[in-house]
Amino acid sequence: MTELPEMPCQELVEVITDYLDGALAATDRARFEAHLEECEACQDYVQQFRQTIALAGQVESERLSPQAREQLLSAFRDWRTRG
Repeated sequence: MTELPEMPCQELVEVITDYLDGALAATDRARFEAHLEECEACQDYVQQFRQTIALAGQVESERLSPQAREQLLSAFRDWRTRG
């Protein structure tokens, strides 16, 4: 079996929503889960993320104004480029 490249914590943080949405490719999902098995800090992070989603619910994109949607997308783009 070919060994998968390790997923660093920063990459896990960047793809967590894709993981939780079931949108990660199989290889990346395996890397994500392998990292979780070894990293207690990321286990805590994923649990906190899940709790936040459970408490806050989900925002339905059709209920957002075009301005609010663009502000959110812009904030996430800016966050991602700061790393």
